[in-house]
Amino acid sequence: MSSRVISSVIALVLLLAALVAAGQPKKDPAGTSPEFTSDGKLTRPVDYRHWVFVSSGFGMSYNPNAGGNGAPEFTNVFVAPASYQYFQANGKWPDKTMFVLEVYSSTSNGSINKHGSFQSTFQGLDVEVKDESRFADKWAYFGFEGDEKTASAAAPGKNACWKCHEQNAAVEHSFVQFYPELLKIARAKGTIKPGIKLD
Repeated sequence: MSSRVISSVIALVLLLAALVAAGQPKKDPAGTSPEFTSDGKLTRPVDYRHWVFVSSGFGMSYNPNAGGNGAPEFTNVFVAPASYQYFQANGKWPDKTMFVLEVYSSTSNGSINKHGSFQSTFQGLDVEVKDESRFADKWAYFGFEGDEKTASAAAPGKNACWKCHEQNAAVEHSFVQFYPELLKIARAKGTIKPGIKLD
């Protein structure tokens, strides 16, 4: 076999390896995959603000009868980099994906602000986890109050959070319809669940 043929074969093997790797989630640094205590509680993600910022909401509610008392809250959504990269390549989420949603109160009064609102006091942290080997329903939901270091999954498994995400989330259990850049990817990859209301 000539050296030219050998070089071509090697180049082809390297290209195939690169294509396979592109569809696999890259390894995340410690703390970006879910970690659980011996009694099954989720350990609070520590450095999630170094993750990919997905989007923010202001005063959102899925309940048409929600009251308008008090100032609307801000929500900020983060996802680990490797999960985000996998979604970019595949339009769906790999196992061990974590979404972190932090909640802040809002205010209009402060410093030089004259119009609009900005984020104020931290209210809590909600975490959504995809772990197919741990949860029979694949996805589970955790709420951290204040500085809590661990949290139990909302029970039972198919609770109100789970059902809402199952019925209304655009891609798997993620509300991609509210994340403009991810919605573009999901549309391109054809991974939006049939019948989901986007507009």
